[in-house]
Amino acid sequence: MTWVLASTSPRRKELLAQAGFSFADFSFEQVAPDIDETKLAAETPQQFVARLAVEKAHVGLSLSTQFQQPKVLGSDTVVVIDGHVLGKPKDRADAKHMLMQLSGREHQVMTSVAITDGTTTMSRTCITQVTFCTLNETDIDAYIATNEPMDKAGAYGIQALGGCFVEHINGSYSAVVGLPLTQTRELLHAMVQHSDIVA
Repeated sequence: MTWVLASTSPRRKELLAQAGFSFADFSFEQVAPDIDETKLAAETPQQFVARLAVEKAHVGLSLSTQFQQPKVLGSDTVVVIDGHVLGKPKDRADAKHMLMQLSGREHQVMTSVAITDGTTTMSRTCITQVTFCTLNETDIDAYIATNEPMDKAGAYGIQALGGCFVEHINGSYSAVVGLPLTQTRELLHAMVQHSDIVA
């Protein structure tokens, strides 16, 4: 059996290593799934992020044929405010618009994680409430100038400079970073138990 992370994110790589600490000799491979991340018209944000996590896991599985009995984990994170999903910014102007929306307000970070072995797929979604302090234009421009927001959902990373804007959170910090540790550990254990039963 080979665990595979369907992501090249260094943050998710580090978090998955933490989630697997209690497994003997835990290690995993990584593949880079490429999927269409367009939201469907009728989808809620929670349905959207859950679907993307499952799709990443399944595409990751198709990229893992060289591994023995791969069990592939996919994950996706979205930022939601007023029911609207904020993905990764298209450009600096888009990043600025997102950060202005988040300023002084509460939003949700939804992270879904899914594991599949090709016959069984399990998933969990974690929703965390995040409140930003009030930002001025100087703060926002200085942050965007670092380029940190440009590859992050909602145009910020809580684990780095963007954490300066977070007044408080209610929920899972690791989920906001990119992988909910508790739910991921539950899925790892559930998949092992399922494999033992099937075997």
